Amino acid sequence: MAWFSVNTSNTTLENALSGNEPRDERLAQVEIALLSIIFITAGILNFGLLLVLWKRRKQLSRMRVFVFHLCVADLVVTFFQVCPQLMWDITDRFVGPDILCRAVKYLQVVGMFASTYMIVVMTIDRYQAICNPMVTFQRRRARWNGPVCAAWCVSLIGGLPQVFIFSRVEVAPGVYDCWAKFITPWGPKAYVTWTTLVIFVLPVLTVIVCQVRICRTVHVNFHMKTQHVGEAVRKPMSSRASSVAGVSKARVKTVKMTVVIVLAYIICWTPFFTVQLWSVWDVEAPTHTATFTILMLLANLNSCANPCIYLMFSGKLPKRLVALMGSGQPDLKESIQEEASVVSSLYISLKSLSDCR
Repeated sequence: MAWFSVNTSNTTLENALSGNEPRDERLAQVEIALLSIIFITAGILNFGLLLVLWKRRKQLSRMRVFVFHLCVADLVVTFFQVCPQLMWDITDRFVGPDILCRAVKYLQVVGMFASTYMIVVMTIDRYQAICNPMVTFQRRRARWNGPVCAAWCVSLIGGLPQVFIFSRVEVAPGVYDCWAKFITPWGPKAYVTWTTLVIFVLPVLTVIVCQVRICRTVHVNFHMKTQHVGEAVRKPMSSRASSVAGVSKARVKTVKMTVVIVLAYIICWTPFFTVQLWSVWDVEAPTHTATFTILMLLANLNSCANPCIYLMFSGKLPKRLVALMGSGQPDLKESIQEEASVVSSLYISLKSLSDCR
């Protein structure tokens, strides 16, 4: 799944050109097995969740729009990153014309960008809803979701360098493969470092800052409610107060789900980017070892984790899977209110506190 080298075994161009480096067949079999499991699992989970959300598209809240597009991004990773790498490991060489080589490498990075920045815009949206509830409350529903469009635009543009870096190259007499052409010796270091910064480091820093502020705001909000508990108990609970009590759990659930999605992304992708940087900055890096290879493959687990996290927090995993497998439509009576819960809860809370004063 490497986006700058030939395959997950990271065979160097010099060895490929000489044709003297046979691949480790046992390691290749492990790669094929792992990629097959990840491909099937990620494909079924993301396609299933996407289908459920699509059937409910007229009732999608803002939060579930982000989840919908995150599923699309994970499917791009599944079919244009995991699947080509699986085929590559089976055939040992890239099979296809030059345009297919460039297209596959382009879509590999588009999927990485899209999956990452969909999480970023989702976190920023939660930050706006929690920390600036009045602005979110007054925002009109647009035909196009601006943050989602921005994430896809960044992804489509961010993958363009792949089209010019990769091409179909003759690595041995009569043997062709999909290889990158860099200006040595600094080319690979600059490109991998830059990609790590824009796909991993900067997005992670952004979501961490947003999550810290979200948690602090939620903590302050709960503390303010606690201070007014005594007064609320002495007075009859109004419909406004009961509304605040009823939606607080939904608000916390959306925040927790976003936090878990971010943590899953960091856990899955940290080893991948670590070994990629290691491989280009250290000429003696153990790139041919099984540990090195497996760490890069495990990054694809993020595409399996995201739909599982969402379904886990929705609390309807068995019911929705049964509804999906059956011929009937999912239960459309169950309203989707994550965004409304977050915004209205804080809005009503602020109004209630102002009335108490």
